[in-house]
Amino acid sequence: MKILFAASEALPFIKVGGLGDVAGALPKALVQKGHDVRVVIPLYSSMKQQMRDQCQYMKHFYFNFGWRSSYCGVFTALVDGVTYYLIDNEQYFKRPAPYGEYDDAERFAFFSRAILEMLPYIDFKPDIIHANDWHTALVSVYLDTQYRLIEGYGNIKTVFSIHNIEFQGKYGMEILESVLGIYKGQASLLEHDGCINLMKGAIECSNAVTTVSRSYAEEILSPYFSFGLDSILRARQYKLSGIVNGIDTDLFDPATDVHIHTNYTANTPDNKRFNKRELQREMGLPERNDIPMIGMVTRLTPQKGVDLLEQVMDKLMECDIQLIVLGTGYPDYENFMRYCEYAHHDKVRSCIMFSSSLAQKIYAGADLFLMPSRSEPCGLAQMIALRYGTIPIVHAVGGLKDTVHPFEAGSGTGNGVTFQSFNAYDMLDAIYRSMTIWYDKDQLKTILRNGMTGDYSWNSSADEYIRIYESIL
Repeated sequence: MKILFAASEALPFIKVGGLGDVAGALPKALVQKGHDVRVVIPLYSSMKQQMRDQCQYMKHFYFNFGWRSSYCGVFTALVDGVTYYLIDNEQYFKRPAPYGEYDDAERFAFFSRAILEMLPYIDFKPDIIHANDWHTALVSVYLDTQYRLIEGYGNIKTVFSIHNIEFQGKYGMEILESVLGIYKGQASLLEHDGCINLMKGAIECSNAVTTVSRSYAEEILSPYFSFGLDSILRARQYKLSGIVNGIDTDLFDPATDVHIHTNYTANTPDNKRFNKRELQREMGLPERNDIPMIGMVTRLTPQKGVDLLEQVMDKLMECDIQLIVLGTGYPDYENFMRYCEYAHHDKVRSCIMFSSSLAQKIYAGADLFLMPSRSEPCGLAQMIALRYGTIPIVHAVGGLKDTVHPFEAGSGTGNGVTFQSFNAYDMLDAIYRSMTIWYDKDQLKTILRNGMTGDYSWNSSADEYIRIYESIL
């Protein structure tokens, strides 16, 4: 099969969240299974120069977008057997960051249309276009409403993946014609609750809809998890399925990771302690191996359950532990973490930044890894933690429920610690239970082996995507 994977970010070129990991790893896994998979992303000016230098100019063209003829450049690069196309337009993509601009609707409408306009100019005719999240949602809409009758477009099928339903691409109806170029007679495809909803349009028009875990596919059918789209998804449930994400096991491998101090495997787990010591030194924390270190690598937002940590921080600080938190987000949460470091300087470090190298050091150096998310479509951090022999403590929801299984001391099964209700004291109890496991060296040895030897690759998940692709052709 020939598959064009459309996303707003993809490793190794640019990453903001989990979508970047998926768009970098899933196409590679599909290529290894014999399929011709290409990836298309914007050519952002915020991309690291090292990656921009790998992009070679291919061609350019103009197409009508809104009231004007817009330039579209196409650059290309080959990474790990995957061909990448990068869409160039400085008006839309020469910005300080990929997202968060006042004209994001126009920027990604341009990107979605450019993907379709690009096809006659490249030596690749996809059987399937796989679009991801609201940024590329209009690909399916434009294809169905404006391109189907054009030669070369009629047989293309579409898959749309929901990575986080909280972000749907909601805008006022006034941009329908002037910005998006959608006729009023087709407004019903996008209209929901009195506004334009780009994700809703993709759900309506795509041949198949996927999301990133089996549990999340069930959860988003209910009002609590769906952020208003449950009625649409229930009506289109026949095309919805959930497939758990994998991680790039070549990139996230404690045996070869160049970012950590000492490499180790499931057969040499004792070497993990050297990474803890070096992390303590780097953070200026007391070098103690007799107490557990808790790590968090997260966005500091309500979705990630930071408010639970806020509620019980005083209780947690009564324990003989260390806590390192890496991430950025809401100013109130950032300031709270800064205060915690000030008030408990011998125990807490708040790293208010984005740093992939420090994240790797936390995965390798921490003993426990906290993910108290209110909702979590899939989550990748818990799988990375497992691979690095760091015990995940998670709210049993979405992909966390599908990948982290409660440890049972009697049977020696399970790979982590879970709590069922979104409650600060239930979370605190889970932390206490994880500490009990950590202090019991026999239990610790068993749970670490269970976690480190698990299969978190894209192999089986890629097979499930292939089955979906085949079902719609």
